[in-house]
Amino acid sequence: MNTHNLTSALKTVPESRLRLIELAWKVTGDDGSLDLEKLAFCAKEVEEAVAEAKAYAQATREAIECLMAMIHYQP
Repeated sequence: MNTHNLTSALKTVPESRLRLIELAWKVTGDDGSLDLEKLAFCAKEVEEAVAEAKAYAQATREAIECLMAMIHYQP
């Protein structure tokens, strides 16, 4: 894949908003501390959000590796 094709493909990737960030605010009390009752109530949702964030991080690492390989590619 050449640079033009890669940048064109990257432009089609939609912005990603991780649920983990929103949930962090949701399970925080008014004083900024962790509200354990809220956390327990949202435990499954938090678990799914953590998995989503890990998958996003892995995909990001793979994209970086591909970009770095292209930068250092010498035909």
